[in-house]
Amino acid sequence: MAYSFFGIKKPKIENTGQFSYVSVAPQNSLSAINSDGNSVARKEMCYFCFDVLRSYLGMMKGEALQQPVTFSNDSYPLFVTWKIGQDHRLRGCIGTFSNMSLHSGLREYAVSSALKDSRFAPVSRDEVARLHCSVSILIDFQDASHYRDWIVGVHGIRIEFSNERGQRKTATYLPEVAKEQNWNHVETIDSLLRKGGYKSVITEQVRASIRLTRYRSEKITASYAEYMHSKQLGHR
Repeated sequence: MAYSFFGIKKPKIENTGQFSYVSVAPQNSLSAINSDGNSVARKEMCYFCFDVLRSYLGMMKGEALQQPVTFSNDSYPLFVTWKIGQDHRLRGCIGTFSNMSLHSGLREYAVSSALKDSRFAPVSRDEVARLHCSVSILIDFQDASHYRDWIVGVHGIRIEFSNERGQRKTATYLPEVAKEQNWNHVETIDSLLRKGGYKSVITEQVRASIRLTRYRSEKITASYAEYMHSKQLGHR
C-alpha cells in the first residue's frame, strides 16, 4: 500500500491527560547498512529518481534510462519526496511500508510521488529544474508503549485507529515532519488523525486507543543542480 505523509495545518488541541495503550505487533526491523558497513542511502538514489521522472515526462532527449549500479538493490520500505523552489515547498510525497527492492521501488515512487499525489497537481516539465528530491529509507520499526512513546525529530510514526464508523485506518508522518512544523506529541497525533480522516472531536480517550509504531529513516536529498552536475561527471 502506498502512503503520503505530509500535513501542514496546525491542529487544535482537544483535551490532554493520562493515557493508556494496547500494544501492536512489531513490523520488520531493519538496519540500513550495506554488507560493506556503509549506509544504504546515497545521493545517486536521488539522481536516479530525477532520471526516472525526466524520462517519464519525455525530457531525456535521447538519453537512455539506465539501471542504477552505484547503490544497493536490497529491499526496504521507502518514500520519495519532491519539494520545489528556494523555500522547499512540498510538491509530492508517496512511499510504502512494504519491503521493495530499491531499484524498482525508487522507479515506481519517483513517478507516483511527483504525479499522483492527490493533494497536488502533477509536477510539470517547467517545474523540474526547481525540484529537490529526497529519498527516505525506513528502518528500526518498534512498537510504542503509548502514543507519546517516540522522540520528535528522531522517529517517524505510523498510527492505526478506528474512525467514527468503526473502520480501521492508518496514517504516517516521516521523522522530519513534526520538527519542521514545530509540533509536540499531541499536536502531531491530532494532525495525523485528521490526515487519516478522523472527523470527530479528538479526546484523550481517542489518542489512547491508537496503536502506534515508531521508526527511523535514513534520508538523503539532492537538488536538480546537483543532479545535472552529477550527469556531467557521468554518474551511475
